[in-house]
Amino acid sequence: MSTIKDVARLAGVGLGTASRVVRGKGSVSPAKLERVRKAIATLGYRPSHAARSLLYGSSRMIGVYIPLMSGTFYTAMLQIVDAELRGAGLHMMVAFGIGREGARRQAIDGVGFLFERGCDGVIVLTSPLLEEDLEALGPRRGKLVLLNHSFDSIPGQCFTVDHRLGGRLAARALLDHAHREIAVIGGPADVADNIDRIAGFMQELEAGGIDTAGLWMAECDFSSDGGWSAAQALLASGRPFTAVFCANDEMALGALACFHEAGIRVPRDVSVIGYDDVPSAAYSAPRLSSVHIPWREMTRSGVAALLNLCYGYERPLTRTFPVSVSLRASLARPARG
Repeated sequence: MSTIKDVARLAGVGLGTASRVVRGKGSVSPAKLERVRKAIATLGYRPSHAARSLLYGSSRMIGVYIPLMSGTFYTAMLQIVDAELRGAGLHMMVAFGIGREGARRQAIDGVGFLFERGCDGVIVLTSPLLEEDLEALGPRRGKLVLLNHSFDSIPGQCFTVDHRLGGRLAARALLDHAHREIAVIGGPADVADNIDRIAGFMQELEAGGIDTAGLWMAECDFSSDGGWSAAQALLASGRPFTAVFCANDEMALGALACFHEAGIRVPRDVSVIGYDDVPSAAYSAPRLSSVHIPWREMTRSGVAALLNLCYGYERPLTRTFPVSVSLRASLARPARG
């Protein structure tokens, strides 16, 4: 594999001149510029990761940590991050939670792994990190951006939404469609954004005169399989219900599939509303009503903030992300009788 030294030698120029041509920065005479470009073409030279670090003073690599590599939610967000980085001439390295350690330990190890591999900055999606974990990062904390999470110590580096409001909007959508017998399929009880959306949902139901203490509720793992299993348990319980709120779309899609197999028609027999409004929600059968979170705008702003921190860019970004409800075919008023 050719090196920058080989390019300089073939072009008959100094290493500094060859480096300035590769970087596209600095003064180089037209004749030398042409010789270096010809040498690069002849040798098929491509800067290695280490060479880029030396040339630019950075790796031009951004790390992304996600808790798990499954489903459509994180995949869609990774596609947005990758597109934004490639547009800036950067690349992405991904780490995700794996092993038998708890979620917090996995996040600590994953973020550490990305920084140790030379990433200039790291984006963290929905993690259980604590303030003390950020402190342990030292100066690296200044090159960290969090999506769907917030820390008091670095508010300018956090991008999230009002999930309590999202939960309230889901409940209001069901109440406005005259549902009173409601079941809930929630996510993990120790995940902050799930706690907020469930709390908001219950708060709005109580304001609507519903005794939430008597609601049927299940705790799942935010997966389609979890939604399917919870829907099966709900049917087996014998509890009457006209609507189900699922704390994310993955679980809602699993519940829809379970109801379909059981011969329960959505929305004629039961209504279903999800949360997140992932791209696949608009193409399920029936099309899934869901609380819309502007993940694309949030992710783009998070990437812009990190590029500003790492490379001195001045990219515009947004910090307010309105939450709404996308009403589709899975939600209707209860059938009479």
